[in-house]
Amino acid sequence: MGSRKAIYFDIKKDAVTQIENPATEPVIQPNDLLNITVSSKSPEASEIYNLPVPNRNITQTELNGYLVGVDSTIQFPVIGAIKAAGRTKNELRMEIARLLIENKLLLDPVVSIRNLNYKVTVLGEVQRPMVVNVPAERISLLEAIGFAGDLTLYANRENVLLIREENNKRIFKVMNLNSNEIFSSPYFYLKPNDVVYVQPNKTKVSNASAFRSWAPVILTALSLATVWYYRFR
Repeated sequence: MGSRKAIYFDIKKDAVTQIENPATEPVIQPNDLLNITVSSKSPEASEIYNLPVPNRNITQTELNGYLVGVDSTIQFPVIGAIKAAGRTKNELRMEIARLLIENKLLLDPVVSIRNLNYKVTVLGEVQRPMVVNVPAERISLLEAIGFAGDLTLYANRENVLLIREENNKRIFKVMNLNSNEIFSSPYFYLKPNDVVYVQPNKTKVSNASAFRSWAPVILTALSLATVWYYRFR
């Protein structure tokens, strides 16, 4: 493989580029696990909203979180069902605060929300294929590859496949790490449950095909050699 193919991007001198597609806050999806905390001037009145949701089966994983159901809602104490999927965390935060105030449950509530199961998966020609848990709730394609130990020498840097499920659609996007255009791509920042698959280059595929072709011959020769050894020793 040529040395140029093993180098990221195509930047040969100092430059400044405009970020045309800054990272946007992802919307909440069904099966997201949300940690929601509520505080106010009355800690005693706020306490109930920071406990596991009553009257449902709580698993150890859900103990500190609200699971977004397939109906797009969470079951919030006292208030009941609140639509979560399709909203950003900020939108849901404002909605919960509004409901607490309108129902005269809390005065000046402060609501914070974190996604407890924000993760992306990196597969293929990387040093350590893995599921990356994202505590900061923001990760770029390059950071995800870095967590996986970087690409191997057999990686096809012009064909990194991003798989994303969004709005009941499965999106396949091919990314080229040999081009600096990746920095302006709307897919540069990953979203929860994205899958990054780094495809092998032609050298890896050719070597694998050659091995498969010769494997039966090699195994037959080894078997004959073993039989000969034990019969004539």
